Amino acid sequence: MVSNDPNTGGAVSVFNLCKSFGTSVEALRDVNLQIKEGEFTAFIGPSGCGKTTLLRILAGLETASSGEVQILGNTPEAACRKSQVGVAFQRPALVESRTARENVRLTLEITKARPNRSVEELLEKFGIGQFMDSYPHELSGGMQQRVNIACALVHDPKVLLLDEPFGALDELTREKLGEWLIHLLKEEKRTGILITHSVDEAVYLSDRVIVLSAGPGRIHRIVDIPIPQPRSRSIRSEETFLKLVAEVRRDLYAATEQESPNT
Repeated sequence: MVSNDPNTGGAVSVFNLCKSFGTSVEALRDVNLQIKEGEFTAFIGPSGCGKTTLLRILAGLETASSGEVQILGNTPEAACRKSQVGVAFQRPALVESRTARENVRLTLEITKARPNRSVEELLEKFGIGQFMDSYPHELSGGMQQRVNIACALVHDPKVLLLDEPFGALDELTREKLGEWLIHLLKEEKRTGILITHSVDEAVYLSDRVIVLSAGPGRIHRIVDIPIPQPRSRSIRSEETFLKLVAEVRRDLYAATEQESPNT
């Protein structure tokens, strides 16, 4: 088992994190992690390993049972109050009675943030300029997810948390949106954390892939992805990429079969 030294500072620091639900369900155990500013990190692991629970703790939506989490030196709750965190889930959290523009403005109403650019500028950059006055049901799944991510980024957070944001999309749209997103985050030097079930997606988008073991979730292995960013689509067929995908897949199989130390 491999874990990072979490005492070096960074965007996200996790110290001895444990999370249990009641007395019978242990979701996370002794997670130690350090994520640098500007880094894009993907979490992958078997179903029930605590990936989404970890992300919800980082987002301030769940509290840890023990341990400590810091985001830019603050608790997750304080980081959210300071508009330092943005969150996008798999299902776009859009209000059906509001247009794309109005949905993004809603985030600003809630956070009371004063961003450096307008909602219209952001939607133009996200390729939704011609559709900003359309309602969610008038947008394709890919467009809805772009608006969803725009809602998560409009208040200029330093850290973006993504829980399977492309999981409900077809493979081609998923690949295109993933490439678009990583270029955006790297251009703006934001820190990204992605929860995914796709090994290929994790390797292609991230600087590091963190493999979690079967529940209770622990860090089974951290795999560095030494392929320069930004990456072109052609890298998916190159030997270096294919070897990394095979390596992470082997780690995932091993993590799935790994038993809890107390069983």
